[in-house]
Amino acid sequence: MCGICGFSGWRSEETLDLMMQRLTHRGPDDNGTHIEPGVSLGATRLEVIDPVGGHQPIGNETGNVWAVLNGEIYNYRELREELQGKGHRFSTHCDTEVLVHLYEQYGDEFVRRLRGMYAFALWDRDRQTLFIVRDRFGIKPLYYFVEGEDVVFASELPALMSVHGSDAIRPQAIAQYFQFLYVPGPETIFEGIQQLGPGEMLTVTNRKIETRKYWSIQEERQDLSSYSQSDWEELFVESLKESVQSQLVSDVPLGLFLSGGLDSASILAMMRSVNNGTIRTFSIGYEEAADGSFNELDAARNLAEYFGSDHTEERLTPDVVKVLPQVVAAMGEPFADSSSIPTYLVSEVARRSVTVALSGIGGDELFGGYPRYLGMRLSTHYQHVPFAVRRWLALHAAPRLPEFGVARDRVGRAKRFLQGGSLSIEEQYLQWMTFIPLEWGHAAFTESFLDQVNFRETPDRYQRMFNEWPSVDPAESAMGLDLQTYLADDLLRMGDRLSMAYSLELRVPFCDHRLLAMALNVPSSVRFSGGKLKSLMRKSLAKILPPNILDRPKQGFMVPLARWLREDLREMVNDLLSESQIRRRGYVKPEYVQWLLREHHSGSRNFSDQIYALLVLELWHTTFDERCGSMRSCVGQGMNR
Repeated sequence: MCGICGFSGWRSEETLDLMMQRLTHRGPDDNGTHIEPGVSLGATRLEVIDPVGGHQPIGNETGNVWAVLNGEIYNYRELREELQGKGHRFSTHCDTEVLVHLYEQYGDEFVRRLRGMYAFALWDRDRQTLFIVRDRFGIKPLYYFVEGEDVVFASELPALMSVHGSDAIRPQAIAQYFQFLYVPGPETIFEGIQQLGPGEMLTVTNRKIETRKYWSIQEERQDLSSYSQSDWEELFVESLKESVQSQLVSDVPLGLFLSGGLDSASILAMMRSVNNGTIRTFSIGYEEAADGSFNELDAARNLAEYFGSDHTEERLTPDVVKVLPQVVAAMGEPFADSSSIPTYLVSEVARRSVTVALSGIGGDELFGGYPRYLGMRLSTHYQHVPFAVRRWLALHAAPRLPEFGVARDRVGRAKRFLQGGSLSIEEQYLQWMTFIPLEWGHAAFTESFLDQVNFRETPDRYQRMFNEWPSVDPAESAMGLDLQTYLADDLLRMGDRLSMAYSLELRVPFCDHRLLAMALNVPSSVRFSGGKLKSLMRKSLAKILPPNILDRPKQGFMVPLARWLREDLREMVNDLLSESQIRRRGYVKPEYVQWLLREHHSGSRNFSDQIYALLVLELWHTTFDERCGSMRSCVGQGMNR
């Protein structure tokens, strides 16, 4: 695991050093550079594979091909053996070196041979070509901007901002953030800076810049209609076991984030099936959660005992006033998924013992784990109810239902279902995925802000993706949309940034393109058999996992956010979301914010997400303004040729 950075077309040790300084947390063990006419490459390294010999950048025997890698190539051993058989000579046992020889052997198509999580840059001196590549799922980040005919890239935004010539914020990104609680790719919060998309390759050849998709999610679909239920169950276990086993390669201590949920439980079961030795697992909970609403410690402990793992459990009383600014700073962009807080906390706990940890991210999107997917299936039947009835229920019955802000708020789900009942299927799903209260809508925003943004831009794009997904089952269309948006832009982004804040490498076995190929081809009747979430997973693991885990309802990685906003964070909220501060930013109307706070603090409504989003945005602005003060002296001098 590393932080990588660099640029094409010019040389500057000073600029490269500025960028690498802001990536030290991603690679505290080592750093290196390669600078020659046409390219500058830098890497800060977290030593995981071949700690002694894997110094980066790594070149081939003749020194005309160089690479820097962030991530892991899980099939590097097989590729190394194959390439050695073809006459290639290796000087290390590091997976990064495989890249240069694989490129020599297969040219531009070499990337399709890779299995792993990666963002890397590879330089071919003879062709004067720089390749910048991101993995199929977008597990590892890669940001860039174009400077004239050159490209500047880095693993994280702060590294780019140390040399970027502008700190202009995109108003459209703020609008997207209010809608989804994150800024969707490929754009970022800043004008002129983009993300390389999942499965994309950017090339710079003699200062000509091109971007192309080297992989599409649709190419993994096959016709497996002849498979029986037992065939699918066997294939699931085989595929998951193989993915987990491929990701256990490590020369440093490795563990697992263990909740009481099905995803991490299934990974633990697969780890135990291929490893008779020590397995380290890590769980956190909250002292205040006596009723279990936000606590899965008992279930996690039972799983650890069942599979005999070396388990670390911490019941926390986090100082959220102190932790929240740290989380905001680590993310780099405004990001208001409150799961970021427990992700940050469990990463700190795990890093005391291990350098690598596995996580269950992706299981819900691949195998149907969110209640909203069943809501989509129910909506197909609800559409047969006369429109006038659905409309009346949306306007008059839904507003009367309360919201409780607990981990499993079934009444709140019913309320959202009825509120969107008069919409089309795809519009209903987008409404469930957005966070602007229906009572206000665009009226929540100032006229000056509305003049700069288009609130339909991203929802329209998402609706097209929903409708283009090749399935007649709206639940599968919803899963397809989430695979292409929410997974990379929310969950994987969060997992990467907050684990790397503690120099912890996070691996995600469900985000494997071979396992994805299996998941995409599961029939809807098998995936949701009996009207249950993750039906295939549950049946496949029936003889492997304890029954109390198989039967547990989904809980998620949650925090008692509603209570924190009313109590622990109340002073911070009142300070940062004061009328004067809201007017100064100019995004939303002060009366809208006061309405949110009044309704939430009274307990009549749960507006945790909306208040938290406003709070995080203001904290981000504060952090960004402070950083820019120190960065501005660097910007300009760093870009000098």
